[in-house]
Amino acid sequence: MFKKLDRNAPCWCGSGKKYKTCHQRFDDRILSYERLGHIVPTRDLIKSEKDILGIKESAKINIAVLDEVGEKIRAGMSTEEINDIVNDITYKMGGIPADLGYEGFPKSVCTSINDEVCHGIPAKDIILKDGDIINVDCSTILNGYFSDSSRMFLIGDVAPETKKLVEVVRECVEIGLSKVIPWTFLGDMGSAIHHHAMKHGYSVVREIGGHGCGNAFHEEPWVSYVSKPGTEMLMVPGMVFTIEPMVNMGTARIFTDADNGWTVRTADGKPSAQWEIEVLVTETGHEVLSW
Repeated sequence: MFKKLDRNAPCWCGSGKKYKTCHQRFDDRILSYERLGHIVPTRDLIKSEKDILGIKESAKINIAVLDEVGEKIRAGMSTEEINDIVNDITYKMGGIPADLGYEGFPKSVCTSINDEVCHGIPAKDIILKDGDIINVDCSTILNGYFSDSSRMFLIGDVAPETKKLVEVVRECVEIGLSKVIPWTFLGDMGSAIHHHAMKHGYSVVREIGGHGCGNAFHEEPWVSYVSKPGTEMLMVPGMVFTIEPMVNMGTARIFTDADNGWTVRTADGKPSAQWEIEVLVTETGHEVLSW
């Protein structure tokens, strides 16, 4: 998995220390899991101190954007106005909206309403109404570093059963976060999220999950929320990824809008909700970088 280094060579992480005093034991521990047949991270997924600081600076913009959206979002507002807020705050703070132009995506943010699972495209003629729920998914680039998070917003008087869905998905993220422990597995986190959603009678989208993030918009690993304990990639200090379960009130089946090629909806037209945070695995647990 790793290119073998001499014990006295400079460490691959860029610290300037000798390998034997820096990451040799770390690498040996990862290799011991690989020998047991587990999926383990490659060195390029381990963020340096410089990387982590860069991601945190990017995240400051991402958080500020979602804070501003939270202050201004209301019934009667178009999703294009949300896109305008994202552009205004991001560019004023020196960042770039990561969504804009990504694989051809036409806007700077994803705005997914009610039965839209993800990748809703802002537009002037999409107007928020009383009773809607909306996920605003914002991603930022600053000096080459990426941050990514999303929040759910309740517009006006939302039906109790829909409000409960939004609350339970927030709980799913918190439960998943509690399972981000170094030297355990992504499947432990995904399984906990799936169990909590199912306990409330909901289903979890299988085809779309979380992802590594930081030095690129979408990195390995792909993160499932219908996984089993003890499976998926080993979590080790320095990894950064998103926790973003998409939970449906009805069926887990989804489809992509044939007209725009982006917006994903529930097959039965029932509501879907998602919260997203970006998480760093630390030596003792985890740190939330963007929310």
